[in-house]
Amino acid sequence: MSYMLRTRLAPALLEDWMRAYYFAVELDIGSSGVEDYSLGEIRALLGITQEELDGVLFQDSRTLGGPEIREAVAKRWAGGAVERVIVTHGATEANFLTMVSLLEEGDEVVVLDPLYQQLYGVAESIGCHLRRWPLRFENAFVPDLDEARALIGPRTRMIVVNFPHNPTGTTVTPEQQRELIGIASRVGAYLVWDCVFAEMTYEQAPLPDPGLIYERSLSMGSLSKSYGLPGLRVGWCLAEPEVLERFVRLRDYLTLHLSPLVELIARRAVENGDLLLEPRRRQAARNREIVAVWMDAHQDRVQWVRPTGGVCAFPCLNDVTDEVSFCRHLAEVERVLLVPGTCFGCAGHVRLGFGGSTPNLEEGLRRLARALGRIDRKTLGSLR
Repeated sequence: MSYMLRTRLAPALLEDWMRAYYFAVELDIGSSGVEDYSLGEIRALLGITQEELDGVLFQDSRTLGGPEIREAVAKRWAGGAVERVIVTHGATEANFLTMVSLLEEGDEVVVLDPLYQQLYGVAESIGCHLRRWPLRFENAFVPDLDEARALIGPRTRMIVVNFPHNPTGTTVTPEQQRELIGIASRVGAYLVWDCVFAEMTYEQAPLPDPGLIYERSLSMGSLSKSYGLPGLRVGWCLAEPEVLERFVRLRDYLTLHLSPLVELIARRAVENGDLLLEPRRRQAARNREIVAVWMDAHQDRVQWVRPTGGVCAFPCLNDVTDEVSFCRHLAEVERVLLVPGTCFGCAGHVRLGFGGSTPNLEEGLRRLARALGRIDRKTLGSLR
């Protein structure tokens, strides 16, 4: 397996794009998270004192996470089941541990399409057979459970989903979630539920953790997306203890554990999560309306599906035949970050993020409109 990972692991297209442009632009309307908090802001919001920080002893922590941060995560998301919690270096480590610990060459894995590459790339590198469950623009990205049922069968080892979804912003209802859990249960497949946007919804309440009713589920969360703490690099996975034991055996060769300083801040953030979440959720709701007005004003150039969760949308640019070149032009000329859909294996779309500051969003949309206005319809928008 390690040989396959070394030789077959494909370049991470989104990370390549962000490496090239994230720090090179003035305005970000391409990322999928909310506006970042500073240390000073979260200390004020969460009441973290200088004495607490000074009291941190830089000793090793525990492989599954310190007891206090695990308890906080369990209380908020896992019904208090501490034994089902591992705290990880972001959700990305949880994804990696899941795929490498539970999959073997030849396993059949059903994945949403499009999807964040790290949620299927490791499985693909191992030599798993991917079966793609499409989210179609013409169907408003609504997940079709009949299609999922046709794809999932006795040979399915794992089902990988992400709701609310990155990059489309779609989600499922509680009834659809229960139906999908039932489909997985009938074949005994692992259900991997990436829920980093779980609490960033608009028309419905957050979905419950699937592990509360299905023991072969694994769910990943993070403080990066909805909580504005991506630089803290804290995520978690909720799974049965025997699955976490497999993670431990692999983690012994990787990251070992988190920093106790990071765990202190993360624990306080989780314990008082609504203090961080609510301001960003209100801002995201306002920003979504700004995007909706902008889309209506430019509907001759742009088509979109209004997202029901998360802080990104996945529109089509009608006159752009090469969205990679267009997004590169936008970054290099207009100094605005937008992500081409090819980073998600889906040409013809771009990811537009609206979780950042409102003034930056408004200026970014103004510059995007200016770039679209430059497109020569006769050449259908090929910008080189």
